[in-house]
Amino acid sequence: MSQKILEGSMCVEKLQKILLASTLGIVMMLVASGSIKAGFLLQLIVMIVLIASGLTGFCYITKVLRTAFPSCKEDKK
Repeated sequence: MSQKILEGSMCVEKLQKILLASTLGIVMMLVASGSIKAGFLLQLIVMIVLIASGLTGFCYITKVLRTAFPSCKEDKK
């Protein structure tokens, strides 16, 4: 059943959100395990990427993912 849900539904925007959630989970794990500096650094990088993406409309991660996966907008056509 899970394969049927994922089949044909992976697109760039969904993958970007999954990667962001995974990264935030890693930050939480690092902080919980006592690696506060590493967690802070990773969180800072995520914040810079999101702010730059919001201000410029360009996201490097989306560009890289588009080389391997279709856009969600293309799936709806």
